[in-house]
Amino acid sequence: MKVFEIGAAGGVGRRLAELLTARGDAVTGMHRSPAQADTVRASGATPATGDLINDSVEELAAEFAGHDAVVFSAGAHGAGMDKTTLIDGKGLEKAADAAVRAGVPRFVLVSVFPDALRDGERSEGFEHYIKVKKTADVYLTRTGLDWLIVRPGTLLDTPGTGRVTAGPAVEYGEVHRDDVAVFIDAALHEPALSRVIVELTSGDTPVADAVDALVTPAP
Repeated sequence: MKVFEIGAAGGVGRRLAELLTARGDAVTGMHRSPAQADTVRASGATPATGDLINDSVEELAAEFAGHDAVVFSAGAHGAGMDKTTLIDGKGLEKAADAAVRAGVPRFVLVSVFPDALRDGERSEGFEHYIKVKKTADVYLTRTGLDWLIVRPGTLLDTPGTGRVTAGPAVEYGEVHRDDVAVFIDAALHEPALSRVIVELTSGDTPVADAVDALVTPAP
């Protein structure tokens, strides 16, 4: 599979690129800063400089052409509400439109758990982020793409366990970035897991079994 990653230098993106390239997939990793090229290259991906704010749909489509899937894990990461709107919101819309234009069928979006920090102190910027991410989810679901939306819980940098809880609705919790990447790697290669939203936290089920359970009807 040829995969185009947006946000390839990020915590989930670089982990995913390592997994994809290890299984033999070819990964193109888009990043904003030229300084991130070495990070992308070290993951096994081919670096590609791009800018979701300034690049047009046509320019993105030209980059996507020839790929089998797009994975969108980019984000403004606290750079302000304007950047959140332009990257997490309008940037997703551009990328989805570009995938349609380029004929790339599969599109995986790393979104956010709706219950994120509901029991903590929430800033205006964070509330804006949650709203923008939900609107982006809605936009993607209204395209004709073979989309998959993954909503992880609070992300942890500590080593993963390879075990998760996954479903259309699960209780809110934490999840390791390692395990988010492992889940997306498996889900991306499961064609039957299509046009669904999956919430993801740490749990007791091996990732492969969790993916199988999502596509196999209960007896």
